[in-house]
Amino acid sequence: MRFDFQGPLGLGSLCASVLSIFSNGHQGHQQGSITHHPVLPPSYPLAVRNPYLSAWMPSDRVQQLPYSEPQFWAGQELGWSVIVRVDGQAYSVMGVPDLDEDEILPATVRRAEFTSTHSTFDLTAGSVRLTLDFFSPVTPANYLRQSLPFSYLTVKVSGSYFGNDIQVYSDIDGRWTGREDRSVLNYEEHDDGLLIHSLSVEDAAKYAEANDMALWGKAILASRPSEYSSLSSLTGDPKSVRAQFAQEGDLSGKEFDWSYGSVAALAHDLGTVYGQASVNFAVGYEREAAINYLGEEYTGYYRAEYPTTHKALSFFLNDYGDALRESLELDQELTAFATAAAGPKYADIVALSTRQAYGGTDLTIPNDSLDTDDVLAFIKELSSDGNVNTIDVIMPAFPIYWVLDPDWIRLMLEPVMRHYPNAIGHDDQKAEPMPIEESGNLLILALAYSRATGDSEWTGQYMDIFQKYADYLVDNSIDIANQLSSNDAAGPLANETNLAIKAAVGIKAFGELSGIDRYSRIGEEHANIFFEQGLGTDPEQTHFVLQYPDYPESWKTPYNLFPDVLLGLNTFSNDAIRVNSEFYSHVRGEYGVPLDNRQDWAKSDWNMWLAATFETNTRDEFVDDLWAFMTNGKHNWPFSDRYVSTSAHGNEPGIPILCRARPTVGGHFALLAWKGPASVQSLSINKSTQVKHKGGQVPLRISWA
Repeated sequence: MRFDFQGPLGLGSLCASVLSIFSNGHQGHQQGSITHHPVLPPSYPLAVRNPYLSAWMPSDRVQQLPYSEPQFWAGQELGWSVIVRVDGQAYSVMGVPDLDEDEILPATVRRAEFTSTHSTFDLTAGSVRLTLDFFSPVTPANYLRQSLPFSYLTVKVSGSYFGNDIQVYSDIDGRWTGREDRSVLNYEEHDDGLLIHSLSVEDAAKYAEANDMALWGKAILASRPSEYSSLSSLTGDPKSVRAQFAQEGDLSGKEFDWSYGSVAALAHDLGTVYGQASVNFAVGYEREAAINYLGEEYTGYYRAEYPTTHKALSFFLNDYGDALRESLELDQELTAFATAAAGPKYADIVALSTRQAYGGTDLTIPNDSLDTDDVLAFIKELSSDGNVNTIDVIMPAFPIYWVLDPDWIRLMLEPVMRHYPNAIGHDDQKAEPMPIEESGNLLILALAYSRATGDSEWTGQYMDIFQKYADYLVDNSIDIANQLSSNDAAGPLANETNLAIKAAVGIKAFGELSGIDRYSRIGEEHANIFFEQGLGTDPEQTHFVLQYPDYPESWKTPYNLFPDVLLGLNTFSNDAIRVNSEFYSHVRGEYGVPLDNRQDWAKSDWNMWLAATFETNTRDEFVDDLWAFMTNGKHNWPFSDRYVSTSAHGNEPGIPILCRARPTVGGHFALLAWKGPASVQSLSINKSTQVKHKGGQVPLRISWA
């Protein structure tokens, strides 16, 4: 029995505040009887931590949440249920599709909300109010916390003044392993009370995948009792296991069984609750050998401190209070900063993008030495070819690193630079032909990192390599061979103006990075050729064309101007920015500006780059259009960065194309980038677990007023 218990570590008031914090100044979206705050998203992130721990709840399922199963980012169903028993009556809160209402009643969904780090759902079950809080920390400056492959599910109950008898249950199934038919169970019970269900694929080959899901790791459901609850566990047929909980409120005293279709379950008995109480579950997907880096095994950074699953989970659950406090600060700060930058709609975009941007990454160290002086970050191309650390994915995502922790630019570039010129990542001869794209990106990113951190030592060690890329651009960026830009779906082109813009900016970036004035001068001369001399514009110089010199009526969004402006390079003149800003209002579709005149689809990351480059009126149009796509209710994928923006070519606007859950949504932070590198101060504290630069320099932290 307990009175007015305020949740783990006395943080009930903070937990509660997740439900109502940070209003963006506009009303939530009503869907039937449910309020979606701040707006209706396509899909709610639940557990989103890395490419293989990425569980989402499509928003069109929230209305029927007690029956609805979540999905892996690629669309596969995942078994994950939550049931709460109130005064002897069980209620499904989430994920019981075959609900037997003789045993378990559906709870009633009232409200859904997302912030940068939390997705919460409010329900009622009998006389009790319930909240599910799905919390995936985003702490890039804290390498230990960021690298942990687990996410929190907090179930909070608010009962009557007279008390309610409460039990809380959750389970997962073999679909989390990627091969349910070959899944096996391991169960651990530790002296500290921690109970761990681990599901894996029998005899899985290391680094094997099935439909984008890892097969060589283990899916995890874990929890431990608090001083106010007891904890029991059971595995077996889902109807039998759930019926046992519904009837007894407890899972003990039964034999474990595991076969195809089974669930692994944990249940807390809170006894009589007066006021509020909550319990935490940890859900995860752990891979000891996380990454095969050209034959070398890399593992999660956290394993240097917590090498076993038990130790890692113990720390994760102990860390909940600190992680929660930091998440609430981050949510508040990002909302305030984004609203100040471009209004409440932009704040909604930023909030939905944050977990997804880091959910495509792994932060690693060598598996043999566990050397924390050798940290590498890997970013995966979700929804496309599955490649790792391609420069044309790091580049569009980099604004979020610039804002939250610019060290990540180095951490992602280091694996690429370290093995140059042994570029054996594509010894299958399938590398994509985009030499200008990659060369320009690399030089711009290197300068962005140096500018943001004040670290010239890292870039200095690779200056000879950078110069080779710059020399390539000098020699090959006027008469451009047929090749791809990062938008490979649009196909290759010769003499693409936007690539020429990137090359000019890249050359100027190298000039600034190296201090060699000749490169800065050449970059400016190339820019002069393409704008002032008109090689890359229409005859009236109202906009840059898609392809020169024979297509004066064509156009393409010139997003490569953004780093030129952000880094203050002034490769292109203010006139080039001004006239293009005016032009793009005239080619705007129902949901924004397409990539170029040939396409009906837009790229959200590039359009936010342009919003951060152009004048205020044009900026607001880009923001309004992306927000309209994000909230239109026509789709239920994790935030797609590629979608139909116009019906000009006969397709239905507002529909996503191919791309789900890509970390390139980090580009949506472009407008926040103007606040300065590392400008989110809530992440600049508590850096005790972050390594320093190899040269011993601590990153320069720049604040803003």
